[in-house]
Amino acid sequence: MAEKRDNVAVKYKDNVFCMLYRDKKNLLELYNALNNSNYTNVDDLKVTTLNGGSYMKYKNDASFLLSMNLYMFEQQSSRNNNMALRFLHYVSDVFRELFSNDMLHRRSMIKIPVPHFVTFYNGLEKWIDKEGELKLSDMYEIPVDNPQLELKVRVININKDADILSKCKTLRDYMTFVNKVRYKTAAEREDVKLAVLEAMDECIEENILVDFFEKHREEVVEVSIYDYDEEKVRKTLVDEAVKEAVEETKREDRQLNMINLIIKKVKKEKTLETIASELEENVEDIRLLYDTVKEASPEYDVDKIMKKLNKEND
Repeated sequence: MAEKRDNVAVKYKDNVFCMLYRDKKNLLELYNALNNSNYTNVDDLKVTTLNGGSYMKYKNDASFLLSMNLYMFEQQSSRNNNMALRFLHYVSDVFRELFSNDMLHRRSMIKIPVPHFVTFYNGLEKWIDKEGELKLSDMYEIPVDNPQLELKVRVININKDADILSKCKTLRDYMTFVNKVRYKTAAEREDVKLAVLEAMDECIEENILVDFFEKHREEVVEVSIYDYDEEKVRKTLVDEAVKEAVEETKREDRQLNMINLIIKKVKKEKTLETIASELEENVEDIRLLYDTVKEASPEYDVDKIMKKLNKEND
């Protein structure tokens, strides 16, 4: 069973959202909800989702062409302020597939589809309240007023009573399933596999994504377990990072306090041994601090002292 799960995870590396929107009919419904349109012919839609094949590095959730517009969708269950750069990678690969290198050397201008980038956020961590925008230029190390390369991502929070849920049944049904699984794993402490199975059964009874769950039952369980495990790993990494940041802040505060104390005592021309005795510290433990403070005389710039100490400790 473990081997089978690994195969599914390697093949898809996504979630129920990706599975649901492999269906062109569902993609078209989501497009209509976003644009207040009423397209009905799925044959007008050309799927361009990257499959992470042997020569491509990336796999995105869903993308398609319709009426010379290129739409790229990503679903996120955790905060990610790097989505603009991720979409830049994705759209580059899609354009590379649509337009060969030979075409780029033509004298006449190639007309390309207008790209649109949308992230659907359904995580529990506070990020975007209802709807927001991420820009590639916000990631630039040096702020620029008129960036020569820009990419904007529309971020929509699809939790609770998001407006788009009333316009798109598949998205609303998807969130109903997600919330059922979350309740069962969190409030009822159920095993994720059991929670997913029960959530699917309840959805079928309530006429929610019936055909989808009946057709993909086993696959939904497999990718949900994979996604749930991945989310736990992400949460663990975030918790560890927060803990390390708190500890680092405490360490810096202690160091800053010690520097200020030593500065006061150095100004009174006290020796290293006397300072160590008064602070109840070992001489060797504060020698570097003492020497660095002495070298900073007479300005005693605390920021410069801190930087020099950090450099010495690297």
